[in-house]
Amino acid sequence: MSKRFDNKVCIVTGAAQGIGRGVALRLASEGGKIVMADFSPLVEEVLAEIIANGGEAVSIQADLETHQGAKEAIDKALDSYGRIDILVNNVGGAIWMKPFTSFSEVEIQKEISRSLFPTLWCCHAVLPTMVKQQSGTIVNVSSIATRGINRIPYSTAKGGVNAMTASLAFEYANDGIRVNAVATGGTEAPPRKIPRNAKPLTDDEKSWMNAVVDQTIDRTFMKRYGTIDEQVNAILFLASDESSYITGSTIPVGGGDEG
Repeated sequence: MSKRFDNKVCIVTGAAQGIGRGVALRLASEGGKIVMADFSPLVEEVLAEIIANGGEAVSIQADLETHQGAKEAIDKALDSYGRIDILVNNVGGAIWMKPFTSFSEVEIQKEISRSLFPTLWCCHAVLPTMVKQQSGTIVNVSSIATRGINRIPYSTAKGGVNAMTASLAFEYANDGIRVNAVATGGTEAPPRKIPRNAKPLTDDEKSWMNAVVDQTIDRTFMKRYGTIDEQVNAILFLASDESSYITGSTIPVGGGDEG
């Protein structure tokens, strides 16, 4: 029985943990040839899991906040499989949660670098290949936090991802390339093995984070966080041929919160 991603070459960024790990495992289970790119060596554990389950995958540790790192990831896919069918841009995530005036200049720059540039650079690096092929699918992972509190730099970065998604889809539709995004809502996930912010939270920071959780749940119709699988389901739908007449869209997966 054929699977949705049989022999499709799929790059997944941020594949070491959380949603990215879930996407990589599911794509592999549905026949994809997976290229996992992550800054963390934990990506090797996901590689071992895919291979142990009979899947096909390779990994690369790269700094996707740089254009060079993105190019290395794309080159790894081409060197390994000769083509690229799907790119899932998953790298990102708020590092700090606090009122905007409490962010330093350096912190603002780090938030933008984390949650905008990996997607921008990877799209820039992959498009020449997809244009040459006259085919390709890009799924960007955005966030409903484009309308949220205590994460203004992160919200700004994800707003940029949404704009990039729409504009790239418009610009490259004639080349057979679809570009969409999933705006993830609050998602239950195991504690990160490598936290984004390793410093212990102050009492104020705990309070600000709790306010984000409360706001996230309050804005959902379902009054709960989602699961990793619920996010993965939407990402894989947009990555698959089942969504062949959808492009330039950012689909909220936030229990009714549209961001």
